[in-house]
Amino acid sequence: MNLYPITEKIIIGKRAVLEKELFINEEIGRSAGVQFTCCRCENINTVELTPYESGFPVLQLYDEGKVLSENDLLKNGMAEATSPDRLYLGKMTVSNLPTLYFGADCRSCASKYIGIFSYGEKQPGLEMLKISGIWNYSTSV
Repeated sequence: MNLYPITEKIIIGKRAVLEKELFINEEIGRSAGVQFTCCRCENINTVELTPYESGFPVLQLYDEGKVLSENDLLKNGMAEATSPDRLYLGKMTVSNLPTLYFGADCRSCASKYIGIFSYGEKQPGLEMLKISGIWNYSTSV
């Protein structure tokens, strides 16, 4: 599945059903296969997330409110305010880890989706990839 950045203002729709949201240590391996069900056609889509390669900085979404506002991220449960001791990661994160996003289209009906995830070392010896969620979206008029 092709992942892309989102550069225009969007409106968040339904949250897709995910098969799994948390991957730890060996479960990540070279990449993690994240499956979600399309809200429109119910097709099961798979996104491969590769640590340090997949995704775009979440800051690009809320910086100057070009795509989404910080409030949009909070009210939809996409990210939360970062702990004061982790602000070097940005104002909005998932699990206080480096947070990324991606745009993707359903393989069957081409519905548009945005996914938000974090990846990093949660504590010594614990690598974690946490998917906050994948939401259907439309572009604003």
